Amino acid sequence: MRAQNGAPPPPEAAAQRRILAVLVFSQVLSGAGLAAGITVGALLAEKMLGSTGLAGVPSTLFTAGSALGAVAIGRVCQRWGRRPGLALGYGGGALGSLGVVVAATIGSVPLLFLALLVYGAGTSTNLMARYAGADMAPPARRGRAVSTVLFATTLGAVVGPNLVTATGDVAHAWGIPRLAGPFLLATVAFGAAAIVLACLLRPDPLRLARALAQGAPAASAEDGTAEPADRPHRHGLAIGTTVMILTQLVMIAIMTMTPVHMTAHGHSTQAAGLVIALHVGAMFLPSPLTGLLVDRVGRQWVAAASALTLLAAGVLAALAPPHSVPVLATALVLLGLGWNFGLISGTAMVTDALPPARRAATQGLVDVGIAISGAVGGMSSGLIVMVGGYPVLALAGGILALALVPVLALTARPARNTLAPANATERAGRAEQGHTR
Repeated sequence: MRAQNGAPPPPEAAAQRRILAVLVFSQVLSGAGLAAGITVGALLAEKMLGSTGLAGVPSTLFTAGSALGAVAIGRVCQRWGRRPGLALGYGGGALGSLGVVVAATIGSVPLLFLALLVYGAGTSTNLMARYAGADMAPPARRGRAVSTVLFATTLGAVVGPNLVTATGDVAHAWGIPRLAGPFLLATVAFGAAAIVLACLLRPDPLRLARALAQGAPAASAEDGTAEPADRPHRHGLAIGTTVMILTQLVMIAIMTMTPVHMTAHGHSTQAAGLVIALHVGAMFLPSPLTGLLVDRVGRQWVAAASALTLLAAGVLAALAPPHSVPVLATALVLLGLGWNFGLISGTAMVTDALPPARRAATQGLVDVGIAISGAVGGMSSGLIVMVGGYPVLALAGGILALALVPVLALTARPARNTLAPANATERAGRAEQGHTR
């Protein structure tokens, strides 16, 4: 069957392949920008503020900024689609990164704080792109679609921390403090990602998913589980959100203070960058396997594995000899892996629970909760280390993550997914052609 202009409608599978290809390209670029704040944000603040207790402020600010960014990006996506929303977010990240460089150069703490808030929009966009990968994915492959987008972040996110010395040398040659060097890279990386998405993310995945859903019943009437297509499944939404919030809090708290802990015990910034690179690699590199497990084994089982992995990470970090880079690196790898389990399983639960018509704005609000939990973890981490030391912080984080296990056990319930019928393709094709003219 052909559309009114005589052209065949775009096949859903082909559209999804193109969408994922563009998202993968943009995530490779943006990963380097994401790594800048993780690697040197706390060290830059410690130097400019002159206090270890305030070293968690950058993490707090850019996660708070990511909360504001998540709301704004979610609303833009809800009204106009994923393409303008994600491009706008990465543009904000580039502007914020440049602001951090200027603040470090002139020694302005107020400008640093403002720039970190804006930089947070870029970090929130990096994570919100995973929802775009899932928009057109059938429920049985949703975990793998999310994992493909996250996996693409690996290259930039792993390479970025290892360029601390190189970008620092470039910054020094230009009369900029060395610790601001990674933010120069972030400016270019986020800017390039914004251009790629603005120009190439066609068809828009959220618009196409909405078009498919317009003529679809919520579920097969044969199984007696049909619900209105615009009604979210609150149970799945709540559980998925809780999983992501708790894993984010634990990961940010321990990760933020690890470079500070290492440099306080005589390790170089290059050694700290290596540990963080391994950590960030573990956050994203296992994504294809995690996505497969989420789809095959189940969302809740992978979420429970997240809690146990984070517990192991916290215990190992607490017991690690301060001068042992390999042990600290192993703990941070487990920390990243536990976060990966939680984010992909939680994202699948949330996307399962939301119809396309209400998806983007609600996902933005979910990511606000994630960002706020990260801000709490970042702000409290410096204070906990100042009062009780790094081992106390690590152990407390691991124990807190374990709280997910009883929550998942008590709330376990079969998930219900909504599927659009195949014959909705023609409707989707006509709608998307209208959007892109």
